[in-house]
Amino acid sequence: MTMNFRNDPRPWTVVESRYLHKRRWLTMRRDTVLLPNGKIIDDFYVWEHAPWINVIAVTGAGEIVLIRQYRHGLGRISFELPAGIHDKPGESLLDAAKRELLEETGYEGENWKEWMVLSPNPDLQNNLSHTFLALGVEKSGPQRLDETEEITVHPVSPARLSEIIDSGEIVQALHVAPVIKYLRSIERDREGKHRT
Repeated sequence: MTMNFRNDPRPWTVVESRYLHKRRWLTMRRDTVLLPNGKIIDDFYVWEHAPWINVIAVTGAGEIVLIRQYRHGLGRISFELPAGIHDKPGESLLDAAKRELLEETGYEGENWKEWMVLSPNPDLQNNLSHTFLALGVEKSGPQRLDETEEITVHPVSPARLSEIIDSGEIVQALHVAPVIKYLRSIERDREGKHRT
């Protein structure tokens, strides 16, 4: 749900939009925009991306399925959630999440719900990152990696996941935020059970 306030700032008006580069992994446009105060910005750059998908996959034993892979932008290996992009025509966001989990980890399950929607960078990017929560997942087979992927799978306890977050071993902010929300939810559930 989007909140609106009477004194919210007004949106900008796009006067002209021109693509500078249009490829699968890098699409950038240059907008000329008119601000509500009458000022014009003639070179506002926007990166266009397909929606991103992340999965918090929890096994029947309560372990969270993490992966580790090399990320060339930072030149390092770190923990992440299973993730990918929504780039197949006709595929729902949920189906993309199920596909990415199965491909990257070999895990699957049937108890899914959308957990969190975030913007990677609301100023410069037009896409959203959708995190799904999958409960009771099980290993159903081998990974189905692309030829450019090298991913290891690491199921961890909630306590270990908390340590990984605190140590900075998950550097992807779009993964950290939904994981913290998940850890808080299981802590609230635990506290609720102690009160009853």
